[in-house]
Amino acid sequence: MQKNWWYESKWHSKMDKSMQVSGMGERTREAYLRSMRLLVDHYDKSPDLITEDELLDYFIHRQNVTGWSPATMRICYSGVKFFFMHVLKKDWHLLAIAQARRERRLPAVLSREEIKTILSLVRPFHNYAYLMTVYSCGLRLQEGLFLEVSDIDGK
Repeated sequence: MQKNWWYESKWHSKMDKSMQVSGMGERTREAYLRSMRLLVDHYDKSPDLITEDELLDYFIHRQNVTGWSPATMRICYSGVKFFFMHVLKKDWHLLAIAQARRERRLPAVLSREEIKTILSLVRPFHNYAYLMTVYSCGLRLQEGLFLEVSDIDGK
């Protein structure tokens, strides 16, 4: 089969329509469709011809050989599961058990010296004042983006 035929296939169209009806967002749909494209590219055959054993081998390959992270594996499982369960109506045991463990990573914390170095490089001054306020107050991204002068108690 020709590479990337997936995007012109009836399966791509059926999956996308099913996901839209399910209320999935555009980015989720794109990620799930990409997961299926990678699967059909891997086997170079129509997804309705892929067996449960092949699917198991594919998941093992992506996890152990390709070294996908648990987060990437979760997207892969979810996209492939959606296709086989909701488009092909398969009731495979593998689809019920496939899941990736959640990574528990601590956030990177910068030292005071690193923060001072970074902030000392910020120009012009109004950017420095903004970043210093966001950092000092421990604001989240959305809070920092919507910060207004009237939010600051001048006294």
